[in-house]
Amino acid sequence: MNIVALHYGPVREVVSEGSGAWWDKDWRTGFYKVPHEVPQWLGYQGFRGDEQADMRYHGGVDKAVCVYPSEHYEFWNGVPDLEGLPTGAFGENLTTRGLIEDEVCVGDVFEIGSAIVQVSQPRQPCWKLARRWHVKDLAAQVERNGRTGFYFRVLWHGEVSAGDEFHLRERPFAEWTLGRCNRIMHQREGGAEADRGLALCPALSGSWKDGLWSRGRGRESDPAARRDQPK
Repeated sequence: MNIVALHYGPVREVVSEGSGAWWDKDWRTGFYKVPHEVPQWLGYQGFRGDEQADMRYHGGVDKAVCVYPSEHYEFWNGVPDLEGLPTGAFGENLTTRGLIEDEVCVGDVFEIGSAIVQVSQPRQPCWKLARRWHVKDLAAQVERNGRTGFYFRVLWHGEVSAGDEFHLRERPFAEWTLGRCNRIMHQREGGAEADRGLALCPALSGSWKDGLWSRGRGRESDPAARRDQPK
């Protein structure tokens, strides 16, 4: 398990080309990250020199580092209009080898370089992924096929570089693989019981906990759902 490539960079202002296409608009994004070979400082908010355009949904302590498995690029390079994608194409900080969603769990703690990181949640891709690559349903495709990538929170700061190996230190919640988390969130696998179980995982990010609990409250307010509840 290792880092294939490390990417970071500032926010960019993208200006419309005037084509009239659905994706061709002015927008502000931190999606265009640049690969770097030299070691880089990783702090609790992410890599030094890395920026996010909308901190409501990106970055922060629970989503300090965006990770994407290199193994997925073979699949995406076989999709029409996505041939030849470079590493970093999904806006990730770390392109990795050996860390697949069905084999990585929420709460896993890894040592990498001189830093210590913990898996906090799967990634939920936003509209910017579709706009970047001009494929309108790309975010939906990612959710459907489970090739989402994931996020790290930083437990201890340090230097990280391309080529560094991951060393698993702890796996406290082996039942919550990221693949299973994705199926619960996006395919509603396991229903309300799975939602509650995942939301109670201490290592899960706050945004995912909120989403799962909110979904449960929505069911409770539905008359049909209330009829099914035990008396």
